[in-house]
Amino acid sequence: MAVTKFFIPAVNTLGQGALDDAIGDIVALGFRKALIVTDKPLVQLGISSQVVDKLQTQGIEAVVFDGVQPNPTTANVAAGLAMLKQAECDFVLSLGGGSPHDCAKGIALVATNGGDIRDYEGVDQSAKPQLPLVAINTTAGTASEMTRFCIITDESRHIKMAIVDKNTTPILSVNDPELMRLKPKDLTAATGMDALTHAIEAYVSTAASPITDACAEKAISLISQHLRAAVANGDDLEAREQMAYAQFLGGMAFNNASLGYVHAMAHQLGGFYDLPHGVCNALLLPHVQRFNAPACAARLKAVAALMGVDTSALDDTAGAEAAIVAIQTLASDIGIPANLTALEVKAEDIPTLASNALKDACGLTNPRQASHEEIMGIFQAAM
Repeated sequence: MAVTKFFIPAVNTLGQGALDDAIGDIVALGFRKALIVTDKPLVQLGISSQVVDKLQTQGIEAVVFDGVQPNPTTANVAAGLAMLKQAECDFVLSLGGGSPHDCAKGIALVATNGGDIRDYEGVDQSAKPQLPLVAINTTAGTASEMTRFCIITDESRHIKMAIVDKNTTPILSVNDPELMRLKPKDLTAATGMDALTHAIEAYVSTAASPITDACAEKAISLISQHLRAAVANGDDLEAREQMAYAQFLGGMAFNNASLGYVHAMAHQLGGFYDLPHGVCNALLLPHVQRFNAPACAARLKAVAALMGVDTSALDDTAGAEAAIVAIQTLASDIGIPANLTALEVKAEDIPTLASNALKDACGLTNPRQASHEEIMGIFQAAM
């Protein structure tokens, strides 16, 4: 086996009460002033003020940047960086789901490395560690609070840039299910399917290892058991907590085994149409895995078993198809739209979407490499 590296934040706090516990960790780090990177809905819900109050009680000042869009842009990063410099903050605290975390990573990376966030597209393009980043998660899906992945939309090119850099890893991640209770059903569903996609893509990745396999397997199992309940009843703290663990495990898996064509293609839909990332993943996941099946049927059969399918009488090919059906059934059960047409994706844009997907770094570890025509075919199948 080739040499592998395993990336993860130095400290990770999970479970009910994790936020209060993490405040003590932040105090111990000796920080003076935080730039809190979040979005307007979390400000309106009062969650950001809750964090500000907890910090101020401990003598740590904070300013709030709430200009993060659902698909954060280069302009969002630049605006947050300007506020950080003006307020003379010595660390960044991201509060929310993948969008605030990714925007905060962009801000923190450029704060120490200079230039523009576009300069860091690709793998390990930075020279220096980012400004210290604490990531407080409020959704169970993206795992951006603990990964080295940063996805930023370049408005000028209408694409999502994949920035994969060890220097964007937060120093502390926080997953408190109490902060996830107010998330609406559609967001819970979308982020949960994002987590499932992370785990499955990592599991069939050409860079998978025994460590990432263990994380992916447990994540798939937990999501299959608890996502429906988390969507049905947001106050089900047991389901919320198990989904928080599941998405974290999925993050551990893909942070080190990387991803595949689902994400490479979903990034283009998000950049082109400003669509929800988790929903795009959910719609593409079964179609990409049907394409992948000739190269990883045994792995997909194992996915089916982890999702509760009795595969004892199935060969690998039938087992792979059973996994695809299980994925589609779960997505349908939690209200994911039926196809890309429902999201108003246009057939005439598919050639451009496919071209851009083939340039995305996430596709490098897909178990089966595709031509432009084959990527187009996957998009068309999802329509």
